Amino acid sequence: MLLYGGGVNPHERLRLASVETDLAQLETLLADSVIFGDAYLDSVTTHLIYAGGKRLRPILAVASATGGERRATRDDLMGGVALELMHLASLYHDDVMDEAVVRRNVDSVNARYGNLIAIVAGDYLMARSAAIAADLGTEVAGLLARTLAWLTRGQVSEVRTAYSTARSEQDYFEAIEGKTASLMSSSCRVGALTAHLPLDQTEGLSEFGRCFGMIYQLRDDVLDLTATENQLGKPAGQDLAEGIYNLPTLFALADDKVGDELRDLLGRPLNDDERERARKLVIATDAIEHTVGAAQSYLTLAKTSLEVVPSAALQEGFNSLIESLLDDLVV
Repeated sequence: MLLYGGGVNPHERLRLASVETDLAQLETLLADSVIFGDAYLDSVTTHLIYAGGKRLRPILAVASATGGERRATRDDLMGGVALELMHLASLYHDDVMDEAVVRRNVDSVNARYGNLIAIVAGDYLMARSAAIAADLGTEVAGLLARTLAWLTRGQVSEVRTAYSTARSEQDYFEAIEGKTASLMSSSCRVGALTAHLPLDQTEGLSEFGRCFGMIYQLRDDVLDLTATENQLGKPAGQDLAEGIYNLPTLFALADDKVGDELRDLLGRPLNDDERERARKLVIATDAIEHTVGAAQSYLTLAKTSLEVVPSAALQEGFNSLIESLLDDLVV
């Protein structure tokens, strides 16, 4: 069985000192970009910014732009800001839909300020992201508009198939490519665009980001079933209880031994005992191993996509960063 192996500091795996320095400067730009001058609104829009986070999307953007070989320009940094704001906006909206009460170890925005304020503030963050993208040029603006469409498509796909034991692998991959991978891919692409990199490098970095996002979500779906409540910050198997049937569950539903029993249990909200029973049924199969195998196939694609990148330091750093996602899954 696979167990949770702990978190990883992305800077420790990337090992690009200039990117870490650039990201410290980005923190100030990120907060300044949403401060309106109204004390109440500013407290809402900066709530999750000041709560911290790994800043994976800005890391991908800035590293793609600079290769760790030069300091980031203001455009490079603002590209990272635009992507992080879009990500934060999606969290504001997701927490309303999920009725979440905690995010990043603080009260969620909806829990503290109410659903209406959370939705409007999320819209404001999205508008600020779009405005920054427009300042960076039509190509970046168009990219972020398309990314927002992918995010929406992914969310709709997930909601449409909630509690459906007939959910297909195609449904699953459509949802995670939209909800998670599209933003990671766009982060790398924005960095390539602000740095005016050649088309082959831009495409290679974009594909790396897509693969990074796919592995990131596959990893989360495994950990939802195998990690402890203390490690997750929520009960293990919570996706099962909420009707989000991820790839391991789809594999388990197709299992000859437990598939029928699991199918009889799912299709509706689960109480704690039912959730734990369903979780144990899934991990009793080889569904986890198959899911990790799917993640490893994206790892191979990611490494191939970086072959066009001339910076050996960036290749090594990005390969180490994406490998760290699978390091969290140990036999």
